[in-house]
Amino acid sequence: MSLRFAYNTNGTASHRLDDALVLMSEAGYHGVALTLDVNHFDPFAPDWEAAARRLAGRLSELGLGSVIETGARYLLDPRAKHEPTLVTASSEGRARRVAFLERAIDVGAILGSEAVSFWAGIPKPGVDRDEARRWLQDGLAVVTVHAERTGVTVALEPEPGMLIETVDDYAAVAAGLPALTLALDLGHLIVTGERDPAQAVHEFAGRIGTVSIEDMKRGEHVHLAFGEGDMDVPVVLDALEAIRFPRLVCVELSRESHRADTMIPAAIRYLRECRG
Repeated sequence: MSLRFAYNTNGTASHRLDDALVLMSEAGYHGVALTLDVNHFDPFAPDWEAAARRLAGRLSELGLGSVIETGARYLLDPRAKHEPTLVTASSEGRARRVAFLERAIDVGAILGSEAVSFWAGIPKPGVDRDEARRWLQDGLAVVTVHAERTGVTVALEPEPGMLIETVDDYAAVAAGLPALTLALDLGHLIVTGERDPAQAVHEFAGRIGTVSIEDMKRGEHVHLAFGEGDMDVPVVLDALEAIRFPRLVCVELSRESHRADTMIPAAIRYLRECRG
């Protein structure tokens, strides 16, 4: 089978959303990983529902599927990056994050998105990690119920430095939540050194809800263009093909907005050459 690729809009911050989508379509991508954010698609805009319906039509015109990403930096709090999270000490803050994830699921339902991806967050100094895990479990329970009600796949992404950092962390927290799939960022495995990326693909084949791919250097959490890090891209693509992964494989180059016009076509060209 042929793998299907998408490009994440967190790497097109200087482009209008429609312009970015056209570039992706012209380059031959099968979808978009849409990071909900103030510049491209604000999920809290008064007309968010109508905007989602318009976007669904546009994606259909361009032949693009979608994955919803929720890693916007200042969408919920302009003064604190990525806050509040599912492990924020404030119950009001955690509720705001849950409400955001529910809205992301609602947007995904309108777009017919393949998955909604999200992470746990970083416990602040002084927060007991066991208590943070309880807060996380409570939030995940609410989010997965909403996802099951709307028929949308939700996927938890292990993120270096966060409470859920490794695929083993994911497995532990998802043990009682069968609806919670894994958002597998292959580069993060290079950073943490926990697994060989291809090994993780095979090991978690039955639980993967979405995949992100980029290059990274060992131990350094910086998203790099292909060929600039330590990722053996052909091997991980072989692994994804071996498990017959049917969903979008999302290129995440969040630091490349300044050259998105060249990086969008260059990334998929590299991936195709790896298949040649």
